[in-house]
Amino acid sequence: MSKPRSPSIKMVADRAGVSVATVSNVLNGKPSVSPDFALRVQDAVRELGYVVDIGASRLRSQKSQLAGVVVPDLTNPMFASFVSTLEHLARVDGFDLVVVSARNNPEEEADRLRNIRSWRPAGLIVIPCDGSFAERLPGGFSAPVVLADRIPDKPGFDLIAVDNSAAAGAIATHLENQGYKDCLVVGSWLSISNVRERWEGVRGAVKRLGVEVLEIGIDDPEGADRLERRLRGRQLPGALFVLDHGSSLLAYRTMAEIGLSAPRDIGFASFDDMEWMRLVAPGITAVRQPVEDMAEQAWALLLRRIRGSAGDPVTRRLRCAIEIRGSTSRSPHQEAGEAPKGGMTCTLQEGRYSPD
Repeated sequence: MSKPRSPSIKMVADRAGVSVATVSNVLNGKPSVSPDFALRVQDAVRELGYVVDIGASRLRSQKSQLAGVVVPDLTNPMFASFVSTLEHLARVDGFDLVVVSARNNPEEEADRLRNIRSWRPAGLIVIPCDGSFAERLPGGFSAPVVLADRIPDKPGFDLIAVDNSAAAGAIATHLENQGYKDCLVVGSWLSISNVRERWEGVRGAVKRLGVEVLEIGIDDPEGADRLERRLRGRQLPGALFVLDHGSSLLAYRTMAEIGLSAPRDIGFASFDDMEWMRLVAPGITAVRQPVEDMAEQAWALLLRRIRGSAGDPVTRRLRCAIEIRGSTSRSPHQEAGEAPKGGMTCTLQEGRYSPD
């Protein structure tokens, strides 16, 4: 039994009693078609269930209205928000997006990049798994590429990111000013460029605060064990500063499992301000990244490149906000275990934090 044949533009033309060119003009919204012919074409399209073949149209016009987006993990709320903003902006500008996740795996990222090349996108926005992105970009990839969030080890790419060092340094300064003597800094991997920049920002900001760093990986049971052993150790650090959202969730859960609470037993601060950090009591002191702004600037830059804008690679570093909440309070009522009565929002000014 033969498969049912999809209606073609010629079938629409035959049904409407017009030429194929007239059908094309109607479908493309050209005003040169008479109202009577336009109505006949629209009726034929509806009766036959005709759908425009976008892929064929792109091939005929030699112009792609498709852009690609590659992110490390779509389950991460920050990356999901980034993609959601891009989808809206692309739709407004007449583009479709193909979005893929690398599942935090550089090898999968390389495979996704090879596959997405076959779609012939007009351009690409990528949040890389790590700094070695240039090694995974397929040879001969000619479409413009804009990187976001994570910094490549090699120059030559347009980049929209945040000032990781200044934001992390502001948290370290806050902890120091609160009177903490030592701090355990926890992150996934320092091979991830923005995590490394945050650690370097902490080290560069502290004067009296003793700091140590612990890498725990991503979804790594051994890393989780290392964190638990450190927190169960004889000498508990005064504060814990976590450099990425996934590690923050793990650290907060581990603290609860072993009976530690913030700030009674240990101060707690995080990079990446998420909704749950505002809902727990006390709220979590955190760095809030301008995710929507990052997506807007990445899209605007990619669109200019698609439309032919040349010039040297562009690098922009955006400011973060510092949300000071009760998890790092050292006031008497906090030491007694009471919840804070409010929080304070701060913005970075030349690498420091100050109340808005």
